[in-house]
Amino acid sequence: MKKLIILYLVLLVISVQAQVTTEITGYVKDKTDLPLIGASVYLENTTKGAVTDANGYYKIVNVSPDTYNLVVSYLGYDSQTRYNIEVKSVGNQLYNFTLLEQSQNLSEVIVSNQNKVTRPRETPLSTQTLSAVEIATYPGGNNDVVRVAQSLPGISPSPGGFRNDLIIRGGAPNESVYYLDGVEIPNINHFSTQGSSGGPVGILNVSFIDNVNLATSAFGSQYDNPLSGVLQFEQRQGNQRKHNTNFRLSASEAALTHEGPLFKGDKEESKTSYIVSVRRSYLQFLFKMIGLPIRPDYWDYQYKITHKIDKYNTLNLIGVGSIDDFAVEGSGSIDENEQSTLDQTPFIEQQTNTIGASWKMRFKSGKGFMQSTISNNLLINDFSRYGDNINQADLYFRNDSREMETKLRYGLTYFVKDWKFVGGFNIQRSDYKNETVDLIDGFQYDTKIDFLKYGLFANVTKSFLDQKLDFSFGFRTDGDSFTQGNDLFATFSPRLALSYEFADDWKINASVGRYYKLPPYTILGYKENGVFLNKDVDYTSSDHYVLGFERILGPSSNISVEGFYKRYEDYPVSVRDRVSLANKGADFNVLGNEEVESVGKGRSYGLEFLFQQKLSHRFYGIFSYTFFYSEFTGFDRRKYLPSVWDSRHLVSFTGGYKLKRNWEVSARYRFAGETPIVPINIEETTARYPDIVLDYSRLGEESLGIFSQLDVRIDKKWNLKKLSVELFFEIQNLLMRNSPEAPEYVLQRNDMGSIIEPRNLVQVGKEDGKPIPTIGFVIDF
Repeated sequence: MKKLIILYLVLLVISVQAQVTTEITGYVKDKTDLPLIGASVYLENTTKGAVTDANGYYKIVNVSPDTYNLVVSYLGYDSQTRYNIEVKSVGNQLYNFTLLEQSQNLSEVIVSNQNKVTRPRETPLSTQTLSAVEIATYPGGNNDVVRVAQSLPGISPSPGGFRNDLIIRGGAPNESVYYLDGVEIPNINHFSTQGSSGGPVGILNVSFIDNVNLATSAFGSQYDNPLSGVLQFEQRQGNQRKHNTNFRLSASEAALTHEGPLFKGDKEESKTSYIVSVRRSYLQFLFKMIGLPIRPDYWDYQYKITHKIDKYNTLNLIGVGSIDDFAVEGSGSIDENEQSTLDQTPFIEQQTNTIGASWKMRFKSGKGFMQSTISNNLLINDFSRYGDNINQADLYFRNDSREMETKLRYGLTYFVKDWKFVGGFNIQRSDYKNETVDLIDGFQYDTKIDFLKYGLFANVTKSFLDQKLDFSFGFRTDGDSFTQGNDLFATFSPRLALSYEFADDWKINASVGRYYKLPPYTILGYKENGVFLNKDVDYTSSDHYVLGFERILGPSSNISVEGFYKRYEDYPVSVRDRVSLANKGADFNVLGNEEVESVGKGRSYGLEFLFQQKLSHRFYGIFSYTFFYSEFTGFDRRKYLPSVWDSRHLVSFTGGYKLKRNWEVSARYRFAGETPIVPINIEETTARYPDIVLDYSRLGEESLGIFSQLDVRIDKKWNLKKLSVELFFEIQNLLMRNSPEAPEYVLQRNDMGSIIEPRNLVQVGKEDGKPIPTIGFVIDF
């Protein structure tokens, strides 16, 4: 602490003496990605600004490091504002804009000053966007993009609050899909649950992200397999003019990111740029020092290369991957809580890799563009459970599997006057193999499946009544060569979205759509006696109905209310446990490695309130409240039971205040009501320990307590001539609330640590909630 105080004083003295200025750069383009020449870009409430050149490039010089709102306007186009941009002396990203033409009456041409909070016409509701700055400074987010997304409206905290499961409006964790620059990435977390998606730590590096967009309904027709959400990550482009390096040290990891031009020569700007990063965890060392038995060890890497062939053609190469090793290690005398962790924690060795190449060609007519993407995803998962974790002996369960997908996607966007047409197709080869050994239940199997999946999509969008009424209609259809789903008409999924501005700054929004999802490979590849028991499984369907009202309160704020209803059909139901798989997937396990039948139904419905304030008068914030029900059936399709996500009440608030001298204070509060759980079968668990057996016939008899957590963060930035430094201090769980956790059990032991016979399970006591302080820093040079 003394060293940190000395460092703070030194930086304070240097920053006072060095009055540095910097520059803001970026591009302004139209909806077809062609440059707009002569657009005006300026910093709100200042005299600083610039005009774009022939490439749509602008540069605002002599800017004092601070936080600003950046505004762009152009004749005949709607103006646009990027809120809460953080300007540093070193390491600023490009701030790019895509402007839309405004409606024009006859020959009248005007400059629009409409900088309102808006949403895409195709998805006029149930959509939220986070900027890079909002993600990087989110309190309690630990620079984890996925953890930050958990604070968005309608998303429940994962059980215990320590995982990154996206549980959206009462849906299961595996009901969402994820896209990185248009490339689908099945796994976005370290130590992810195979067949689902959640895990304790996100893979994506926040230094890469330009913005994150979450849709909880009204999904675009280009996305296949979503039932509850589509999470899109847009990466920024590497610097085309100079090299920058970013180093970040946070509570659990260290990250190094480097970017710059390639093949620049003596030119001012290169046509090729790159950005690359590597991250390394160090929690395994900290846990060993303080005597905790778990060892979460991971690496990840990420890269993006952009090459501009000419004015009309651009190539992108992206990649992201991880290497994970989750193990346990005994160390001296431990209490009952640590003993349960030591006994029951699985060993997980995972490798993931996604690589994708895309070509975007803009039409010389300026009427549209097409984009082709080819990508490959790989997951290698070795998941093991031992009767003796300390010695890694007495193996009783192992899942050794590999999933690989190779995909081709093609999309065409074309504009005809005020009409927007989108269409395309996707083809995917899926290659899955698995060797499973389950000695307790007495079965094992080897499986391998290799099949094609394909789909078609189209969408049309148009505004009427002087752009007061937005209309969007689309559809997609999917099939595959493995299941019975080769009939494209059986998965025809239409969707319609309408938005009408019935009074100044008042809108009514509505959407209806049907969506399909192919069950995970763990279900499709399951075998008994050499037979694929789940080969005739159906695609799960979800019908969404959403109606909402929105009020624009000012240039940077809005308020909305939405009612939603989701109806599920053909949901997989476990034959063994007689329960919908919607109630599984948010723990360290393998989801779907069992016989199922597509007989389940489900429904989730409720009301959501949202207030959003972008940066204005140094304050920003977002508040939401969601009241909902989440219910699913088993084999009895008439009997709906509350799901394990049915907390009924969700509250989320995140906000911050920008102080002078580059100080910032922010806070995040999350609340979830009591949630049903599945009790443990004491008799069977006693016999099979450390294997924990849940009694799904008693689902809902017990509940987790409420989740309530307040996180507070303080940031301070220093901007030197060739160095930018940010120091942040966080306190998580400031209210010292206990985390809601299901009861844990361990076999009773004597003073020597030996198991007492006859066996007897004892419940582990709960620790009192404590505040968790963390400190970290970010350096750009």
